[in-house]
Amino acid sequence: MSNTGNGQFLHETPMLDQLESGPWPSFISGFKELAERTQKPMLRGVMDQLEYSYKTRLGYWKGGVVGVNGYGAGIISRYSMISDKYPEATEFHTMRIQPAPGFHYSAASLRKVCDIWEKYGSGIISMHGQTGNLQLQGIEEKHVQACFDDLNQEGWDLGGAGATVRTGMACVGPARCEQSCYDTLETHQRVLKHFTDFVHRPELPYKMKFKFSGCPNDCMNSIQRSDISVIGIWKDDIQIDQAEYKKWVNQWGKDRLINEVITLCPTKAISTKGDELLIENKDCVRCMHCLNVMPEVLSPGKERGVAILIGGKGHLKVGNMLGSMMIPFTKMETDEDIDKFTDLSSRIIEWWCDNGLDHERVGETIERVGIYQFLEDIGLEPNIDMISHPRDNPFFKAAY
Repeated sequence: MSNTGNGQFLHETPMLDQLESGPWPSFISGFKELAERTQKPMLRGVMDQLEYSYKTRLGYWKGGVVGVNGYGAGIISRYSMISDKYPEATEFHTMRIQPAPGFHYSAASLRKVCDIWEKYGSGIISMHGQTGNLQLQGIEEKHVQACFDDLNQEGWDLGGAGATVRTGMACVGPARCEQSCYDTLETHQRVLKHFTDFVHRPELPYKMKFKFSGCPNDCMNSIQRSDISVIGIWKDDIQIDQAEYKKWVNQWGKDRLINEVITLCPTKAISTKGDELLIENKDCVRCMHCLNVMPEVLSPGKERGVAILIGGKGHLKVGNMLGSMMIPFTKMETDEDIDKFTDLSSRIIEWWCDNGLDHERVGETIERVGIYQFLEDIGLEPNIDMISHPRDNPFFKAAY
């Protein structure tokens, strides 16, 4: 038996125990603590099966269909392929729960989620990963409907899973960040409400992800991880508070200004003249470095909006792809602006449904069909700013 806790509930797992020997916190320690505290056989069975997987170097989970009334998505089924060997791990399904935009929670609401989950499931919660969801991991099919009913009574809803519009992700935006160029929270809520049916009912070629970042820092990793990426941007000059600049130099010194701001500007757009800080804004590529180092001094410009990129995704099916610029600047301030964006997104999804192959993300479809056909079909005019990545070679040989 395990020597962890009272030592009477868990079976020996020598290979998993090695994961507790490093300098960092181990998920195995958390599993053991939760299993012994709750005395749930499911957790013991999952650890036993994981130990066996490490020995054989094979995974033993398979999919299936698990749902609740009226929903076709939101629950990831996990059935054991070796339930005869580890019957306690026969089922370990995951319920995806949509969070509030910007991940705003009250302590009371999270306590209720934890209480409901420990009542019906394993008690293991993952927050939030790249899915954007609260991942409630480990429940048997017979308890799924009752668990969802209790969560729904508290105002929670299932998130996306499968061939759906997935649960969106938004940074904290204007709620707490001075760099935000639009209201990520309102936009996220409006867009995902518009696509609620697509979230709950799989009817797309594959997954479709929206992510909303308030500024080019892109804290949501939207360029790398979302099919439709909405990133806050500004069109005019960076705002400079010269009085705050003088205070900053007095506090941190000119050496730091030169070494950590001016020298590290990728386009060498920053300089000084006397006691003033100067920025050649036509050379600025919105990398955010100077604004991050000197937030008291520098702010995004006053003409703010969003850039929209299409096609970012992880490694399946043909490899990682970054989002390609489709709309370099548009306003996202009014209800009408958000409606225009949802209309554009609907046209993109409809085009993708008509042209996409099974298990093909929208960026892959665009790459296969061609960008010109895509732009023509969804009604966007070609623009010189529509690039997949910045130019990396300044030398061109003309062919005459």
